[in-house]
Amino acid sequence: MEALDYHAEERRKAEFAVQEMKIVWAGSRQAYEMSDRVARLVASDPVFRKDNRTRLSRKELFTDTLKKVAHAWKRIIELRLSEEEGTKLMDFMDQPSFADLQWGMFIPAIKGNGTEEQKAKWLPMAYKVQILGCYAQTELGHGSNVRGLETTATFDPQTDEFVLHSPTLTSSKWWPGGMGKVSTHAVVYARLITDGQDHGVHGFIVQLRSLDDHSPLPGITAGDIGMKFGSGAYNSMDNGVMRFDHVRIPRDQMLMGISQVTREGKYVQSDVPRQLMYGPMVFVRRKIVADASTALSRAVCIATRYSAVRRQFGSQNGGPETQVIDYKTQQSRLFPLLASAYAFRFVGQWLMWLYTDVMQRLQANDFSTLPEVHACTAGLKSITTSATADGIEECRKLCGGHGYLSSSGLPELFAVYVPACTYEGDNVVMLLQVGRFLMKTVSQLGSGKMPVGTIAYMGRAEHLLQCRCEVERAEDWLKPHVILEAFEARAARMAVACAKNMNKFPKQEDGFAEVSADLTEAAVAHCQLIVVSKFIEKLQQDIPGKGVKRQLEILCNVYALSLMHKHIGDFVATGCISPEQGALANEQLRLLYSQVRPNAIALVDAFNHTDHYLGSILGRYDGNVYPKLYEEAWKDPLNETVVPDGFHEYIQPILKQNIRLARL
Repeated sequence: MEALDYHAEERRKAEFAVQEMKIVWAGSRQAYEMSDRVARLVASDPVFRKDNRTRLSRKELFTDTLKKVAHAWKRIIELRLSEEEGTKLMDFMDQPSFADLQWGMFIPAIKGNGTEEQKAKWLPMAYKVQILGCYAQTELGHGSNVRGLETTATFDPQTDEFVLHSPTLTSSKWWPGGMGKVSTHAVVYARLITDGQDHGVHGFIVQLRSLDDHSPLPGITAGDIGMKFGSGAYNSMDNGVMRFDHVRIPRDQMLMGISQVTREGKYVQSDVPRQLMYGPMVFVRRKIVADASTALSRAVCIATRYSAVRRQFGSQNGGPETQVIDYKTQQSRLFPLLASAYAFRFVGQWLMWLYTDVMQRLQANDFSTLPEVHACTAGLKSITTSATADGIEECRKLCGGHGYLSSSGLPELFAVYVPACTYEGDNVVMLLQVGRFLMKTVSQLGSGKMPVGTIAYMGRAEHLLQCRCEVERAEDWLKPHVILEAFEARAARMAVACAKNMNKFPKQEDGFAEVSADLTEAAVAHCQLIVVSKFIEKLQQDIPGKGVKRQLEILCNVYALSLMHKHIGDFVATGCISPEQGALANEQLRLLYSQVRPNAIALVDAFNHTDHYLGSILGRYDGNVYPKLYEEAWKDPLNETVVPDGFHEYIQPILKQNIRLARL
């Protein structure tokens, strides 16, 4: 019997080729085919089952994670998967684990900051999983302020060793994933001290546990920091606490790609430019932006499919009720998130190019674009992760009461994702870094030094500070150059206004502190401009498939105009647009929602998420929601018995009034 597809009619409405949109989303046909193949491999493997994950105890969940990672590694070897395929397999396993830190932080740290000899020694062991590594930077008392870390690494010239020590409680390493129970090694960040002089924070490769019995080595106290937000979710990860009590390591286990300590204890800088250490940082932030688009697309897929299934109100003469997705209130909340998922995907693809470009430049000792790249990646990390975390929660609310069920997949998705707003740099701190860069850029505008890359528009600051928007009709907002200039003018004017306010203070740091909140808003404006501009650039490429480019144009306009609607105060207050032009933008936005509506299901189908990966009854491909919700309810452990445990002991005495009265 053929399975029912409750979305079949929705899929027939599509005005574009879904298969071609899948390729655009993936980046290339080759990437799509590889991703699709690996996703289905994981979905068909019973070991990777996850529908019971939120019902497992912490210990059961952690053991389940170890089992899945071991099985994943076994399959990678058996099938001779490439590194890219193996990474995809771990992604589709969809369970945070120590392995994420091995490949995402430990190995890149050694590649980026180690010498050739150190890479030759440590990387083969890491790639073969003969050692398991983590990234031990954050401490109990310090996270984003790396310069404030307290752990020390003091060189002992008598033994040619570094002595790692946690001098205070707040110097305890706290949060590193994998460190709690699994990692055998870590890249530990500590204050380098030689001959009584503090040289700041450096990285050290430190063995944490015995390779024989896995017990912590002498002088090391290690454990898990405990349960975190949500059921299942990030609780599969052994985020750790660790303290060092005068732990000795050989001198050559300091990462010496950038700076070294000689046998005599002299601190020297390498001939290798210090700027090379920024390469891995760009790589990690690129991955974070890509992950944002993936996480948001999962939430949007669930909310969109369920909004087409759910019917509520609007029944006429006993006919069917209205699909929730047809309400403008639903569209105005959902479709901007759909557009954002695509926008973040394309800016993430561009960041892959940027990473390649900056690495080539660094290898050629060209550091000219580094400040701009640093600010760009910091800012994009901030705005995409914040928007995604907020977007997942909005999608949960868009699913009404059923979105609160674990079986909707949304509560766990939110709990897994929301740490991204603080790891690899707190989002507000990231925006302040962008703000500093913007202030420096503004201060140099009269020097003849032209801004480059994503900040190039500031070279036309004189024009942007005076230009007037040419919109007269709602449809004028569909012109890419009109949208782009409005976003450029907003960003430039907000940055210049901050610079003027800072200059009112005798001391620059006092001014920075006073206008810091305004600076974060200017940074957001700058970063949103980057995303809008990269979406527009994507549309200028050769995009195959009938109707695909047209749908992307609609989504691009929805993304830009929904941002304008959200930040209308910025645009009007800075004089970029008039209130009347803002009203025309809103009018055009409402019209765009009507153009998204017939294609909504097809647009989320293009994400190509398997039901296994989505992990949501509400987001099922076939839309068969209600029977599956009912079926899932009976799997809960509370339903294993008709009469609940504890009834006879606690509830029955109340019902029988068998309670003795007494005076206080």
